[in-house]
Amino acid sequence: MFTGLVTDIGRVSAASGGDRLRRFRVETAYDPATIALGASIACSGPCLTVVASGPGERGGWFAVDVAAETLVRTTAGEWREGTSLNLERSLRIGDELGGHIVTGHVDGVADLVSREEVTGEGEWGPTARFVLRAPATLPRFIAEKGSVTLDGTSLTVNAVSGDTFSVLIIPHTLAVTTWGERRAGDRLNLEIDLMARYAARLVEARQAGY
Repeated sequence: MFTGLVTDIGRVSAASGGDRLRRFRVETAYDPATIALGASIACSGPCLTVVASGPGERGGWFAVDVAAETLVRTTAGEWREGTSLNLERSLRIGDELGGHIVTGHVDGVADLVSREEVTGEGEWGPTARFVLRAPATLPRFIAEKGSVTLDGTSLTVNAVSGDTFSVLIIPHTLAVTTWGERRAGDRLNLEIDLMARYAARLVEARQAGY
């Protein structure tokens, strides 16, 4: 379980394997002494299991194995050496729930349609509005002022129109996540709000007479 509040930008330093199973080594500022084997880390959305770790140039590194299902259904199949990843470690009892409840189970991949600079650099940095297109089965789960997770980042939906929706990214988020790098044409891992998923399932079950 996660909150969608990114705590580090990791970088893929090695990738090996094939279409059925691929291993990625990720450089991070996390202290390797605190990364346990079997721990869960959200890597730009998907919740992945640490299979190895050790000290590195930035502080530490960890390795994760990504199976075929995740490679196909997320952007993990596109990760290469040098790819930047939003990282979040799993929520602990007593941690502040500052974003929203995020599972790390990606529902689909959204396409970034456009990026509009809302403000310039200014005193605090730039602000940008991003318009994204959701996969065909997911727009019904996305609501204005609701929550979505994009590449592991908890965000508030500004507006919805058909299969497109927009989010506004503040200077701090642009600076401490991979959003500063995002441009039109990019693909992002999308996780819909957990409550929206279960509400829709309850309606479907009632209509089916369950």
